[in-house]
Amino acid sequence: MKLVTAIVKPHKLDEVKEALQELGVQGLTVSEVRGYGRQRGHNEIYRGAEYTVEFVPKVKLEILVDTPMVEEAVDAVVKAAQTGQVGDGKVFVTDVERIVRIRTAEQNVEAL
Repeated sequence: MKLVTAIVKPHKLDEVKEALQELGVQGLTVSEVRGYGRQRGHNEIYRGAEYTVEFVPKVKLEILVDTPMVEEAVDAVVKAAQTGQVGDGKVFVTDVERIVRIRTAEQNVEAL
C-alpha cells in the first residue's frame, strides 16, 4: 500500500479528482493548505498598497492506493495538475504499513 500526497493549485482540484476517478480511485482526502517552495510567495496590490503574500494557498490531496496502481495514480495527478508555471506543486509517495477500517475492522487492501 502507498500513500500518494499531492500539493496542487486550488483551481486544479476538480481536474485531478476527475483523473483519479477515471482510474477507479475510490477515496480521496482534501485539505486546504498554505505554503511556499522556490517561489517564496508573491506580491499583490490591493487598493493601491502592495502586500507580500508569503504563504501561497494550495490544496493537499491524500490518496491511498494499492502498490501496483501507484505509477498510474501519480501520472494522473501530474498530468491533471500541470500548468507549466512555477508553483504547480509536488507529489510524494510513501509506504503505508497497515490500514484498518474502523467500522468493520477490515485491514489493508480490503479496508480501501
